[in-house]
Amino acid sequence: MAKKQQKEKSIEETLWESANKLRGSVEPSEYKHVVLSLIFLKYAYDRFLERRNELIADHQEVFVDQPVFYNAKNVFYLNEISRWDYLMENAKQNDIAIKIDTALTQVEKDNPSLKGALPSNYYSGLGLDRTKLASLLDVIGKIDTQKDKEHDLIGRVYEYFLGKFAIAEGKGKGEYYTPKTIVNLIAEMIQPYRGKIYDPCCGSGGMFVQSMKFIEAHHGNRKETFPFMDRNIPTPLTSWQR
Repeated sequence: MAKKQQKEKSIEETLWESANKLRGSVEPSEYKHVVLSLIFLKYAYDRFLERRNELIADHQEVFVDQPVFYNAKNVFYLNEISRWDYLMENAKQNDIAIKIDTALTQVEKDNPSLKGALPSNYYSGLGLDRTKLASLLDVIGKIDTQKDKEHDLIGRVYEYFLGKFAIAEGKGKGEYYTPKTIVNLIAEMIQPYRGKIYDPCCGSGGMFVQSMKFIEAHHGNRKETFPFMDRNIPTPLTSWQR
C-alpha cells in the first residue's frame, strides 16, 4: 500500500516548532515576542524590496534610498542594516542578537509612524544560543509573505502562539484572545461600512482585519472606515507588545 502523503505543516506550526527549540533560554509564553518582531522585519523587507524594484523599473533609481518614496506608498523604508538579507548574511555571527536589535531601532528612526511600536534592546538581553537563533532566522527567511493575500500573517501567528501556550497551561484559547468566530459575528452585527472602529483591547488586531474583510465582501469603500490603511500594512504592530 502506498504511503499516505504527509500533511504539509502550516507556517504557524513550523514557527512554533522552531521557537520551541529555544526552550531553556525562553519560556513558551515569550515565544511570540521572539518570533513576531523577526516576522515583521521579513514582511517589511519583502514590501520594501517590491517597492524598490518598482522604482528601478520606472527608471527612478535616484530615489531608491529616499524614505519618502516608500512611505508615500505605505511601505516602510529600510536602511541597509535593517534589511533581511543583511541579517541573514550575519546570522551565524556571535553578535546577531545585537544586530537584530539595531535593525529594529533603525526601522523606527527611519519611519516615525513606528515610534514606540517595536521592542528596544530585546534580543541582546535574552542570551539566546546563537545557532538556535540562526536556525529561527532560517525558517522565517523561507516564508513567502507575498502569498499572505489577507495581510494577516502577524495576527495569525500571534493567535496561534497564544493558543498553543494556553493549551500548555491547561487553559482555553478564549482566555487569551477573542475567537475568530465571535469577531466575525461582531463585524456582521456592527456592519462597519463607515465611521471609526475602536478596539480598546486590540490584541492580534483581528477586529480590524475582520471588519475590512466584511467591507470587501459587501463591496463597501474601505477608505471610509480605514482611510489610513493600505494593503501593504500588516496587522497593527502594537498587537504583539501586549
